[in-house]
Amino acid sequence: MKNEPILRIRELTKNYRSGSRDLTVLNKVSLDVDRGSTCAIVGPSGSGKTTLLGLSAGLDVPSSGSVTLNGIVLDLLTEDEKAQVRSSHVGFIFQSFNLLPSLTALENVMIPLELKGDKMARQKADELLGKVGLGDRADHYPAQLSGGEQQRVSIARAFANEPSILFADEPTGNLDGETGATVEELIFDLNTDAGTTLILVTHDLNLANRAGRVIHMKNGKLFSDSLTNSVS
Repeated sequence: MKNEPILRIRELTKNYRSGSRDLTVLNKVSLDVDRGSTCAIVGPSGSGKTTLLGLSAGLDVPSSGSVTLNGIVLDLLTEDEKAQVRSSHVGFIFQSFNLLPSLTALENVMIPLELKGDKMARQKADELLGKVGLGDRADHYPAQLSGGEQQRVSIARAFANEPSILFADEPTGNLDGETGATVEELIFDLNTDAGTTLILVTHDLNLANRAGRVIHMKNGKLFSDSLTNSVS
C-alpha cells in the first residue's frame, strides 16, 4: 500500500441536469496522486476544479468512473461509510471556512477528534490552535474572529484527525493578500511537518507553483499536468 498512489481516479465524469439538457462538469478525468506529494489544480471558473475535489473526497457522487482513496474504493461505500473514511483519512479546508457559529474556536477544532472518540480532544485542539497562532483566541466564536483567523481555525480543524490527505478549496480566496500569504505559509508548514498529501484548488498561480505538481483544467478535462521546481 505504501507505494500505491494515495488517490487514484479513473474516467471520472459528473453530469448535472440544466433545464432540458445535461451539463457535463467533469469529463472522463483520470489521474494518480502519490503519497506525501503536493498538487495544485488550477483553471478558469467552471472548469471542474471544485467538482473534482469534492468527488475525490467522497463529498459528492460521480455520474460514472471511480475514486480510490488510500486504497479504499469510494464507489462501493454508503454515505455513512464514506463519512467514516473522511473522518479517518481526510482533512478539508473550505474557502468559506465552514465553521459552526455556535461553537468556539476550540470547540470547532475539537469536532473531528470528538467524532473519533479521542479522549485527548481538548488538549490536542488547544495545541493545534497554538500552532496556528490562536492560542489566546480559543474561547472566541467565529463572529468574533477576522477572516484570516477563521481560516486558521479551519486549518487547525483540518489537521486535527492527522489526515493522510488534505484537500484545500481556494483556501486564500476570501482573504486579502497579506493575510492570504500568512495562511499559505501555515498550510505548507503544517503539511510538511505532518507528511500529509496536499491537493489544493486555487486561482492564485503563485500559490499553485509552491506545490510540486500543477494540473491545469479546462472544460471539465485535464489540460496539462506538470511538475514544478518547488521544494515546498
